Amino acid sequence: MNPSPHTPPGKAHKLRLTKRQRLIRFIKSNLDPRAYLHLFRLVNYYNHTHVTPRRSVRMGRNVALSPTVSFGNPQRIVIGDRARIGAFCTIWAGPSTGRIVIGDDCLLAPNVLITASNYRFNDGSPVNNQAMDEGEVILGRDVWLGAGVMVMPGVEIGDGAIIGAGSIVTKSLPAGCIAVGSPAKVVGQRNASAMPESPGP
Repeated sequence: MNPSPHTPPGKAHKLRLTKRQRLIRFIKSNLDPRAYLHLFRLVNYYNHTHVTPRRSVRMGRNVALSPTVSFGNPQRIVIGDRARIGAFCTIWAGPSTGRIVIGDDCLLAPNVLITASNYRFNDGSPVNNQAMDEGEVILGRDVWLGAGVMVMPGVEIGDGAIIGAGSIVTKSLPAGCIAVGSPAKVVGQRNASAMPESPGP
């Protein structure tokens, strides 16, 4: 309900229900068939974004994968050994050629988005009818992406790089850098002693 245009601005309070009102709400919600229909939709969504795709992702040894990670075009996704993928991360490879490669020992905090494709925007309307541009995304070894980081198509992030929370990575970044911002820019460098050792032959 829209407030009356004549109502002066003032303090608002959260609606507080009595115990009886909460009980009635509980009973009604458990008897509402729409809730159960929605449950089937959630199961279907989980199945086609996580359960089925994860069988097609090429995963290394000892990968820790949150059960809320979402995959797209998983046959073009590679995850290295001991990688840690946090809650609600989204990893979308391209629909045709765009691959995503996540190196050994990478750490993805919650809500990271990595995409290897993006809609074009000058080919007409609506946007979702346009073709997509694709570009391979490569994360080196021991890369740490903070919470809410977005990595765009065509980006390569070097070994040992750290990307600050909420950053948007639109261009490739060098090994060992510390980058933040939108778009992400290098603001520092990891100590050489903290960098991952080169893999053996």
